[in-house]
This record gives sequence, structure tokens and C-alpha cells, in this order.
Amino acid sequence: MGLNVPTVSTGKKYTIEDYLKLDDGQSYELIEGELILVPRPRTKHQKIANRFFANLDRFVLMNNLGEVNGDVDVYLEEEVVAPDVFFVAKERLTIVGEMNIQGAPDLVVEVLSPSTARYDRKKKSRLYFRNGVKEYWLADPDQQLVEVLVAGEKEWKWIGVFDREDILTSNLLPGLEINLGEIFR
Repeated sequence: MGLNVPTVSTGKKYTIEDYLKLDDGQSYELIEGELILVPRPRTKHQKIANRFFANLDRFVLMNNLGEVNGDVDVYLEEEVVAPDVFFVAKERLTIVGEMNIQGAPDLVVEVLSPSTARYDRKKKSRLYFRNGVKEYWLADPDQQLVEVLVAGEKEWKWIGVFDREDILTSNLLPGLEINLGEIFR
């Protein structure tokens, strides 16, 4: 069973320059030279992403830790992704531009959907690790679970899976507590 994410299959290896020329009103990501059409999120997906954003943003602003953003182009070498929610630490805010992010966020949250789950777990996971993302959360709206991965020396270290009865914390953001019952309500 292959990835269910629609790719624009022309046999061509796409570049950042090709990506920048796109102007058809669709959302794309560029990974390994493949142009990937990203479907618009469903309402449940967006509500969960918004709740993660609100929780992270409130904590980060209150503690002057950096910036939380989402659904904005993130340029990683010759690849472009748009994570659902992400955090960039204060000391790295130089990567945040007006139009996009030029480098890896510190924390990425991807809300899985049926069409992107395998893609988020495999290709994006490798891309994020290779480019220096420190923490990666995969939120599954259907199972109401969050899987937490932390960058190790050579690969992701699996921290665990948390459900709606848990309070999600982060070594990257000490003091952060997210009630997953509120996220998945």
C-alpha cells in the first residue's frame, strides 16, 4: 500500500524555483523533488490544530520563549513543507521571515488525516529529523492520541503515546502542560 497523498506525477524533479512559480490556488509541499498536492484540512483536523496552536502560543508568549506559527511554508534545504503547528525558539527567530521560515522549527505538530498519515510518519519524519527538528508530535484525531518523538543522536527517540486522559508535557518547553482531553473534545 503506497502513500495516499496525491503527487503531481510528471516524471520531473521539481526544484524550489519550480515551487515558487506555482500559482494555481492549490497547496503543495515539495519533498525529494516530488510536488505533493496537500488537501485542505477537514474541520475536525483544523479544530485540533487550532487548539494545539492556542495552547502552545499562550505558553510561549507568556514565557517569552519564541514564536508559534502554522500552515506557513518552511524551507528545509531544497524542500518545502507547511506543518500544521510549529514553534521556533527565541534565539533562532532569525529563520522567521515575512513570507516563510528558512530552516527547521524546534517543535513540529502534525495533525494526521487519512490521506497524509503515512506521509507525515515516514517522509516528513525523516525530513524533520535530518534538518534538526528537536521534537515531533503526531496527533491522531480518530484515535485521539498524540505520539511524541524527540531527536536522538542518529534517529528519533520514541517518548510515548498519550491519549485524552493525559497531560502532554515537553522537555523542550519545561512547564508546558496541555490537557489532551481539551484538545480532543
